[in-house]
Amino acid sequence: MRNFSELSERELLALAISNEEEDGRIYADFAERLRGDYPASAKVFSEMALEESEHRRRLIDMHRERFGEHIPLIRRQDVRGFTARRPAWHAQPLSLDTVRQQAQLMELETSRFYRRAASRTSDASIRRLLGDLADAEVEHGNLADRLVEENLPASVRREEDEASRRMFVLRVIQPGLVGLMDGSVSTLAPVFAAAFASGQSWEAFVVGLAASIGAGISMGFAEALSDNGSLTGRGAPLVRGLICGLMTTLGGIGHTLPFLIANFWTAVTVAFVVVVIELGIISWIRWRYMEAPPFTATVQVAFGGALVFATGILIGSS
Repeated sequence: MRNFSELSERELLALAISNEEEDGRIYADFAERLRGDYPASAKVFSEMALEESEHRRRLIDMHRERFGEHIPLIRRQDVRGFTARRPAWHAQPLSLDTVRQQAQLMELETSRFYRRAASRTSDASIRRLLGDLADAEVEHGNLADRLVEENLPASVRREEDEASRRMFVLRVIQPGLVGLMDGSVSTLAPVFAAAFASGQSWEAFVVGLAASIGAGISMGFAEALSDNGSLTGRGAPLVRGLICGLMTTLGGIGHTLPFLIANFWTAVTVAFVVVVIELGIISWIRWRYMEAPPFTATVQVAFGGALVFATGILIGSS
């Protein structure tokens, strides 16, 4: 890698050309990824990609005029301290907030880098070129603001933000909540049945651990195989299955860990407190994301949990 200050004017132009090309392709990727769910935002990034292409064309014309046809291959990763870009395919899932923030950061980072580099060089032509590139990046940011105003009025943005929230609920919250409810509620019976049947904390812990992991694997596979997401928009089945499986295991492990306490009744008391906390968290999630009335959500979850809890105690004590 070379230092930015060591680059010649020709190399700076070549770097600026590759920089504009990469940014344009990232914006085009954003547009393609957003087109199905957020057409207005996709139009914004398509126009920004075209603007980056126009800047690249002007830089190529300048290079051709001053240095000829051949443009040296020099990229960000070849220059020490230059800004890096995160490809669109790294973001899973790709949300509106993610792409808007990344676009703003891309323009800001490049502009600041050009200005800092300009302040460290004594060559007038390089300083002028870096200043021009920094101004161009500021113009990019102004263009982005104008495009958002033109294509994303407040009503459209609210609609897209609401659609983004619904997709987050559908792809993350829903499978996670299903897993948490299954893990927290369904494992209550075997854990407390084993505890009261044996009177030993360790036996209850082993049963709870097996039930939690087994339920996590089962729920993960069930969620992943239930829907490939192509029609319902629920997202990648592997991701959904992983979320559901992990939350199922977490829900069961929560009230299983207290049985590592050697004293049986202390372990039972702590486990009961954990169960109450788990059911409270489930009720809050249902109210916060699933729009269930607070009282209804609490009563439904508490009633179901109490039934399973009582079943486990009755079976274990019989």
